[in-house]
Amino acid sequence: MFYLCIFIFLQLQKTIADGGQPATKKAKMSNQNIEDAFTSTTKYKSDAKEQQIKEEAIATWIGCTGLPVTTVEDEDFILMMESLDKKFTVPKKTKISNLIEKHYENKKATFKKRLSSARKVCIGTDLWTKKGLTASFLGISCCFFCVEQQKPEHLLLALEQLDHPHTAQSIKACVEKCMQEWGILNEKVLTVITDNGSNMVAAFKHSAPEDEDSSSDDPDASILSESDSKETENLQCQDMGMDRMPCVVHTLQLVVHMINKEESINRVLNKVRSIVKLFRKSSVATQKILDECGLTVVNDCPTRWSSTYEMVARLLKVKESVCEVANEMGWDCLLSSEWQKLKSMQELLQPFAEHTQTLQSDTMSMSLILPALFDLLSHLADVEQNTSRDVAALARKMEGNVNQRFAWVLDPSDDKFSPLVAAACFLNPTVCQTLLNVADDNIQELLKQAEGYVVRCSQTQENHSDLEELNGPEPAPPATASSSSSASSSSRQPVFRFLSKFGAKPKPKSSKCSVRQQISQYKEELSQSITCETGMEFWLGKCDTFYHSLKPLALDILAMPASQSFAERVFSITGDLTRGKRNRAKVTLARSAFLKMNRSK
Repeated sequence: MFYLCIFIFLQLQKTIADGGQPATKKAKMSNQNIEDAFTSTTKYKSDAKEQQIKEEAIATWIGCTGLPVTTVEDEDFILMMESLDKKFTVPKKTKISNLIEKHYENKKATFKKRLSSARKVCIGTDLWTKKGLTASFLGISCCFFCVEQQKPEHLLLALEQLDHPHTAQSIKACVEKCMQEWGILNEKVLTVITDNGSNMVAAFKHSAPEDEDSSSDDPDASILSESDSKETENLQCQDMGMDRMPCVVHTLQLVVHMINKEESINRVLNKVRSIVKLFRKSSVATQKILDECGLTVVNDCPTRWSSTYEMVARLLKVKESVCEVANEMGWDCLLSSEWQKLKSMQELLQPFAEHTQTLQSDTMSMSLILPALFDLLSHLADVEQNTSRDVAALARKMEGNVNQRFAWVLDPSDDKFSPLVAAACFLNPTVCQTLLNVADDNIQELLKQAEGYVVRCSQTQENHSDLEELNGPEPAPPATASSSSSASSSSRQPVFRFLSKFGAKPKPKSSKCSVRQQISQYKEELSQSITCETGMEFWLGKCDTFYHSLKPLALDILAMPASQSFAERVFSITGDLTRGKRNRAKVTLARSAFLKMNRSK
């Protein structure tokens, strides 16, 4: 009994020390533990925000990567998601399929809205054939200045699978179908950029320039076989009413490939390729050169831009290590004269590689075509004077080839001359500021042609606007007796009746500067220092009131690309999505490519 009293006393003391509510505290702790245990296993409701966000994220991921929707039913995937969030319920494949389709349609609707407000667009097309010739695809892209976002945008519109043969008619039909689906009118299309394949040239007969021999010069210039090429040579396509522009970067590569036609140069290149092949086939040699310099040699590829330059530049960079390892392996290496020739070739090709990198930008590169060509011509002229005889001869031939292939850009007297590229150059103040002061008759004539093109493009819209303002609203019909009698008694009546016989004095037309005046003001600004880094930045900062015609046109033209490299990049995505999947559904592939290429826009 004594011990029981002592125990009760101690419990009372503890209760007092704890605040006098031991039962309440224990109850709270117990309730909290029960609540934690309950909520830790309770799943989100199907309409909970957290559940929906995670479902949409999974759908976007699967849609962009082209993974099968059955991924969500994989045991390891489910375990991974449970470890990240125990409350999340992994949706079934049917729901994911519906979410992917919804995401695709929402994206498409957003881009359609932006395209509908675009003033001018540029269409890019390219064909790609899967290894083994099991499937071929036509990529169609669109570049434009987005009024809503106030910046240039380049979108993938469609990825269509084409059956053989790839005729001009089938290409034309695909492009027309795509334009109708996206609501793009022909008059909105500034130009269509394609490679120099004969089927592409024939598909857009109303085109500017074309290279008649380009299909035979470059294996990548056309994806047609010899028989297909003959089939399309005489194909008469209905005029689509759009101008075609050959991809500038593709055409530059045709000039670069002339090095393979110069016997002395090609002999050295073949020897370089043999050395590279030896290294890449020997794991011992590869490991040794990696240990020496941390780099290895690279091979060139006829269909990869600037790959010959990269092969030569890398070999020169690791020259000492290559010679040392080749000695150890007992391989023949280049002679000192051949190393010197290789150095000259690197110097010859370097500007081509640099301008290729610049001109393959997805947007805002059309205005850089002219300065790039002038720079290359100047470079080739310098090489002719300051290098060995065979390299100088090659440079001379390349210079003539540049002038021939790009006559549609460089020569205003050429039958196929197109002033669009010159206009883009003229409207880019960072380029035009220098060219205006160049004492060269050809350059000044190009700028004159560009100015005329700008005036013609702006004049129609300006005349239409001026005509609307001049005519004004239609005058109301004179009031009749019956209509006067039916008028409300509260209406104000004129104090002097004779004034009602005279119409209201027309308001003076708001004074707007003509296109010529806007161009004059633009030239005057070019005489001062330009602080903007790009032409786009310059025009975005200009007043809409004064440059009401010139500014929109400048933004539209400056947004355009110089090449169809965006459409080409689609096929690196396509290759990933189709690798090892022969029976891949066309719709799924096109949707995945669309979402992946346009996901950051």
